[in-house]
Amino acid sequence: MDLLQQVFPIAQQGLWVGFAVFVRIGAMMAVLPAFGDQPVPTRVRLVLAILFSLIVTPAIAQTLPDLPQDLRGAVALLGPEVIAGLFFGLMIRLFVLALQIAGSIAAQASSLTQIFGGTAVVDPQPAIGHVLVVAGTALIVLLGLHVHVARYMIESYQIVPFATPMAAGIVAEAGLEQVSRIFALGFSLAAPFLIASLLYNVVLGVINRAMPLLMVSFVGAPALTAGGLFLFFLSAPLMLKVWSDAVMAFLAQPLAN
Repeated sequence: MDLLQQVFPIAQQGLWVGFAVFVRIGAMMAVLPAFGDQPVPTRVRLVLAILFSLIVTPAIAQTLPDLPQDLRGAVALLGPEVIAGLFFGLMIRLFVLALQIAGSIAAQASSLTQIFGGTAVVDPQPAIGHVLVVAGTALIVLLGLHVHVARYMIESYQIVPFATPMAAGIVAEAGLEQVSRIFALGFSLAAPFLIASLLYNVVLGVINRAMPLLMVSFVGAPALTAGGLFLFFLSAPLMLKVWSDAVMAFLAQPLAN
């Protein structure tokens, strides 16, 4: 009994530290790409959150306070952690939105939206966007997403220490900057399709001007579809390379700008 009385406070403090880390990591894992996607079973996501918590805990355990004496104190400490975890997770999740934006723009420019329209119940999108999201997610996982995410989680405690409420100004500024970066990235990825669509419409207008009786829309629609698919075949590797480099650069220096 004497030994148990000596071990119990240590075990209690260890469980508190692990749970305190799990609150932020669990919230972050809920929205991360790949690990937090809806096709991943809930039990798998829970196990991944626990494993990442075990990785992060030794690095920041010394910075955490002791176990609060009452429930109100624990809630006051853990409440900001949920917000911080969701914020840092959403900052990475927005990169998936860049692929979806690029896929939607490319599908609209190449008239593939209706032909290969998305039929998914959850998050429907054109087929080009779906291919980009799946391929991009697989690519960053192969590039060691778990290692970069673990480092990103540890660095999040340096940016926002434990139990520190996030300032509204910092959240608004960082969020606005990230959203602007994501839309610029999505538009840049779809730039080849926009240029090809512009050239197609210019050429089609010239042909229609030269031969008014020719139904240029019926002639040009198959060419536009075939050209869009061929352009996607050529540009998809470069698009994914640019996107994965942007993701890894952000994970290496989060909120650097």
